Amino acid sequence: MNTIELMAPCHFGLESVLKKEIIDLGYDVSLVEDGRVTFIGDGEAICRANIGLRTAERVLIKVGQFHAETFEELFQGTKAIPWENYVPMNGKFWVTKAASVKSALFSPSDIQSIMKKAMVDRMSQTYKLTHFPEDGASFPVRVFIHKDEVTVGIDTTGESLHKRGYRKLTAKAPIAENLAAALIMLSPWKKDRILVDPFCGSGTFPIEAAMMAANIAPGMNRHFTAESWTHLIDTNTWEDCFEEAREEVNLDIECDIQGYDLDDEMVNIARQNAKLAGVDKLIHFQKRDVAAMSHPKKYGFIITNPPYGERIMEKDELAGLYTVIGERYKALDSWSLYMITAFDQAEKYIGRKADKNRKIYNGMMKTYFYQFMGPKPPKRQ
Repeated sequence: MNTIELMAPCHFGLESVLKKEIIDLGYDVSLVEDGRVTFIGDGEAICRANIGLRTAERVLIKVGQFHAETFEELFQGTKAIPWENYVPMNGKFWVTKAASVKSALFSPSDIQSIMKKAMVDRMSQTYKLTHFPEDGASFPVRVFIHKDEVTVGIDTTGESLHKRGYRKLTAKAPIAENLAAALIMLSPWKKDRILVDPFCGSGTFPIEAAMMAANIAPGMNRHFTAESWTHLIDTNTWEDCFEEAREEVNLDIECDIQGYDLDDEMVNIARQNAKLAGVDKLIHFQKRDVAAMSHPKKYGFIITNPPYGERIMEKDELAGLYTVIGERYKALDSWSLYMITAFDQAEKYIGRKADKNRKIYNGMMKTYFYQFMGPKPPKRQ
C-alpha cells in the first residue's frame, strides 16, 4: 500500500497525548483537530497503529474530503471517491456511522443511505455489476460532517481500540481503557514510582499502568477488521507487527502498583482482568476503604476515577467522600493526586486548588481531570 492519510479519533481534550504517541511510533502528524489526529502512513502503519496506540479509539483510512450542503452534493462527492482502490468486488461495504455538527445535512440515516447509493453507483461502473454479493471482507465507512465539510474514512479497526480483550467483567461505571491510559500518560508517573488507585473497580487504571510498565502493546492480543484486507496489506505485515510487539514485552520488572476497592467482588474481578492482561504478578489488589489509604513510601501517585454522583452515588454523599480523599491525600508525604470526576466542587472538599485542571469529555459527559502535583523525588546517584 502506498503512503496514505490515516485518522485516529480520541476523547475530546486528549489530542496532544495521541499526537505524541503517533510521533513516538515514527509517523508524521499532518493535522490535529478536536477529537481527531491525522497522520501519514502506509499498510504497516495501519498494523502498528492498531496494535500500539493506547489512547486512540480506532484507525481510519482517510479516503475523501469535500463540501456538501445538499444531498446531491453529498452523493456526487461520495461517488468521486475511488472506492475501487480499497473495496474489492465481493467486499461488504456500508456507512456504519454518520456524525454531523453545525451542518445543513444532519440526518444520520439519510446520510448513510445516500452515501451507500453513491458507493454502489461508483463501483457498478468499475466492476460492471448492478448487484454486489458483499460476501467478502468488511469495509465499514465512517463519515464526519462539520460546518458542511465532509470527511470520509474506512475503519481498519472494528471493535473500538479501548477493547483490549482483558476486561471481561466490569464495574458499574467503568472508565474506558484508552481514557485511563491517556490520563496516566498525562501524569509524570513512571514504572519506578508507586501508583495507587483507591477506587479501582474492575482494575482499569492499575492494569493499564502495568501494561505500560511491561511494554505490553494494548492491541497485541486482539484482532482488527483490516487483517482480512489481504489485497491491501500482506498477511506477513500483520504477523511481523504482532511479533515486533511480542518481542518488546518485558515482565521481568519490579513495580509497585496497587488497586483498592470496598467491594470484595470487584477486587476479584480486577484480579481476573489483570490475569487476562498478563500483568497479575505486577499489581497488588485488596479490599480497602479509601479512609484507610496510607503508604510508608514517599513520592507516590494516586491516579483514580472516584464516584461522580451521576450513577453510583447521590450528590449529597459526595462532599463527605471527597473530604476523606483530601484528608488521606494530605497525610501522604510528597505524593501527587490525579483524579477524573464530573463533580465540579471536588477542589472545595479536597481542601486545595489543583495545580492543573483539564476538561475532558467522557462520552457526552464533561469531566475534570484535577492534577495535584507533589514534589519531584531527588535524583538518584
